[in-house]
Amino acid sequence: MRMTGWHRLMGEMMRRMIGMPVGVGHEDFDEIYVQRLVESVRESSLDHALLLAQDEVYHADGTKRDFGSFHVPNDYVFRTCREHPEFLPAASIHPARKDALEELNRCLSMGARALKLLPNCHDVDCSDPRYDAFWQRMADAGLPLLAHTGGEMTVPVANPAYQDPETLRRPLEIGVKVIAAHCASNSSFWDRNYFPQLIGMMREFPNLYADTSALNTPVRSAALEHALDCEMPERLVHGSDFPVPIGTWYALLRGMIDSDDRRQAARIGNLLERDYFLKSRAGFAESHFTQIEQVLRPWPSSKPVEKSDEILPSSSQ
Repeated sequence: MRMTGWHRLMGEMMRRMIGMPVGVGHEDFDEIYVQRLVESVRESSLDHALLLAQDEVYHADGTKRDFGSFHVPNDYVFRTCREHPEFLPAASIHPARKDALEELNRCLSMGARALKLLPNCHDVDCSDPRYDAFWQRMADAGLPLLAHTGGEMTVPVANPAYQDPETLRRPLEIGVKVIAAHCASNSSFWDRNYFPQLIGMMREFPNLYADTSALNTPVRSAALEHALDCEMPERLVHGSDFPVPIGTWYALLRGMIDSDDRRQAARIGNLLERDYFLKSRAGFAESHFTQIEQVLRPWPSSKPVEKSDEILPSSSQ
């Protein structure tokens, strides 16, 4: 981690909200954070959580770029998932990496259920034809792309043009299942809300989905209301965006819950459970929280994830 300025303040706020007793510079931060997350899942109504890696940022020519606020290696995620059955692994691979296909195949062999990218933060032009082979391999393997869409405030943005869901058109055309994180909503008042455009793309692409992560936040909560009335509810899946704070007032102010619901939600300290509670009370069907299993890459539960020869120490996060 190397958070500065606004992002450091956001990180400190999130640390406190999830009950982390130590700061990000503490030598045991990784282990304490994982244990806190394990407890949050076990104490919630959820059975599993998709654990997301976070690749480093690269230039289009494959050279590493000195940019970004944190890095979570794939090996760290896979090892954590082996140690805690509550977690399902989502790899993160910048397609400009010189070893991108090799790393993709390695992560597939270890049981990756999805691949996470923030195109606007990782500086990934998903329409670049040089990445076609990467997208094709993902499509062939049934590995969905969980892609950030809409504005972003908690991670440094490299290229805001790539927050537009239209930039995901090429992997969609190749056949990749794409999950547009945050329903392409705006994170601030000066961001564009792409939700109507996203719905239009869903009509065009049956392999396009969206998640409702971080929608119980001040500005994105507008999309929460639209998502509840979406004409294709089977294409929307639950997401938490943990450890992003979950507020209780926004759904109330938008008329989606009543005062009793808000007070009950405010007493729930577990952010995973609070988010689930708010969405349930707002009217999302139970299937909203379970249909992600039809989108993720299948992995037989009886088959253990293979151990990599390149497991990194936990201090590498």
